[in-house]
Amino acid sequence: MTDHAHPSPANRRGLIALAAGSFGIGLTEFVIMGLLPQVARSLDVGIASAGLLVAGYALGVVFGGPVLTLLTARASRKMVLLMLMGVFMIGNLACALAPTYTALMLARIVTGFAHGTFFGVGAIVAQQLVPPERKGSAIALMFTGLTLANVLGVPFGTWIGQAWGWRATFLVICVLGIFALSAIALWVPRLPVERAPRKARTELAAMLRRRPLLGFAMTVLGFAGVFLLFTYIAPVLTRMSGFADSAVALLLLLFGVGLVSGNLAGGWLADRNLRRAVLGTLLALAATLILSRWAFGSMPGAALAIAMFGAVAFGTVAPLQAWTIRQARGADEALASTFNISAFNLGNAIGAWIGGLVLSAGWGLPALFFVAAVPPGLAAAIAFLTIEPETTP
Repeated sequence: MTDHAHPSPANRRGLIALAAGSFGIGLTEFVIMGLLPQVARSLDVGIASAGLLVAGYALGVVFGGPVLTLLTARASRKMVLLMLMGVFMIGNLACALAPTYTALMLARIVTGFAHGTFFGVGAIVAQQLVPPERKGSAIALMFTGLTLANVLGVPFGTWIGQAWGWRATFLVICVLGIFALSAIALWVPRLPVERAPRKARTELAAMLRRRPLLGFAMTVLGFAGVFLLFTYIAPVLTRMSGFADSAVALLLLLFGVGLVSGNLAGGWLADRNLRRAVLGTLLALAATLILSRWAFGSMPGAALAIAMFGAVAFGTVAPLQAWTIRQARGADEALASTFNISAFNLGNAIGAWIGGLVLSAGWGLPALFFVAAVPPGLAAAIAFLTIEPETTP
């Protein structure tokens, strides 16, 4: 495909295959949250210990992704994606068969290795399947699988776990992995690695340059704000907004609808002016978090605000990912992309931790909104001061 050609039907199928893989991986990451009581009872551990399975997965993403990307730098990207889906299926099968809590934790960590590298390498492949002016939308389409995993996959996976046991959920995810692997094998073309790989030390040094570090910092700060509030969204909805516990799942569905629409809108904006997209989405996120403090004070306001929150939260994903990849000129773009996926997950962990500190200090749920607005506000300041205006719209 030439630089100025429109994506062919075959390449569009390749993007769908990448979205299928991201759906399965996103489901693996988030479905455990709905299964914690069942897992805790089955393995005879407390809820707090079961909750560490979420952190274990995140550690696999943060630390395993860059390492695996470096180790596979000389392989074709299609083969890397196929290998990662194999790791994904083996990890989920190990989760389903895990006899002990320790075994399940190790399986979660290994599965997290596939997450970071898949989204990192997948974002590069998605960009290679489209003309230059469509790169942001290509990344957004791939990440649509992740957003749909939140909207549709997590409730479905939780229902399976409640009906047939949590191990059944991981077996179903294995089946989804078989479908995604087959789609990638059939529909993703073999694409050349655009430059010869260099030594790992050289590549890591390139990631520590000023501009890539600024991109990673903006990603960490942006999603720290998102998860500072989202981690505690259930008590916010029940205690501040007055909803019954049974209504939380439906409201999270509204959040998921916002995720999908915001993700696609972020890609569209990134295609038109990347600087404005990064700056605008971060400012919109900070402003929405502040205004939501009052919107969540009533049921109608909360229903509208949670959908808007989802939209602005994932509206930042494609612009931040595209900008960080752009900063990797002269380095391995797949590694930069993977590092940025690790930055997203690091932001998730930091945000949840800060939110816990806010509540432990006795500040109350309303304080979460104001504190959550600070990190994306700082990220927007970094973007304003460091990203040069683009010469073309």
